[in-house]
Amino acid sequence: MKKTAVIFDLDGTLLDTLDDLRDALNYTLHAFGYPQRTLDEVRRFVGNGIPNLIERATSPDAPIQEMLDVFLPYYQRHNMDKTRPYAGVSEMLDRLKEQGRLMAIVTNKVHAASQALCGRFFPQVDVVVGSQPGLPNKPAPDMVRAAMERLGVGPAETVYVGDSEVDLATARNTGLDCVCVTWGFRDREELERQGGTVFAASPTELVRLLG
Repeated sequence: MKKTAVIFDLDGTLLDTLDDLRDALNYTLHAFGYPQRTLDEVRRFVGNGIPNLIERATSPDAPIQEMLDVFLPYYQRHNMDKTRPYAGVSEMLDRLKEQGRLMAIVTNKVHAASQALCGRFFPQVDVVVGSQPGLPNKPAPDMVRAAMERLGVGPAETVYVGDSEVDLATARNTGLDCVCVTWGFRDREELERQGGTVFAASPTELVRLLG
């Protein structure tokens, strides 16, 4: 699967962000009188952006916008408290950079937080596209297309790497080959049920798959 460009998801693919997301969610839930959520529950809820995370953790009539106004400032202050790259990810990116690959990160995380996290942990990456006005979130193809335009590549030259059903749908909607990593927020069996066919169990295996 030799490709010029690699587009990565962020949460659950490159960064283990689950603890900080859980803490920000539980801070917000407590402020509005909702029960706390466990790490495993939050793992199941993530994948479609923060508004959906909050909605899944509460109820259909929850004041989502008011809760976002609490969640987002808290998370901006605390999104590097426990978040770290998965083992081997930084070395994987170094290797891909040495091979001359173009790399982007496309994430439904708010753009400002995405830029801060990627600037700290992933200087190897050329382009970062986070959630922002005017670009529908994944699985819509718009964010990935914006990243490809900035990299100067098309679908035939690009592979998408992610860890969830949202990533599989994003790749399909953009016409990209997809590699599913199994060290993140979803296991292989669930990804297979969602149509995944190519898997990497470690960053080293991903480098091999990418040729």
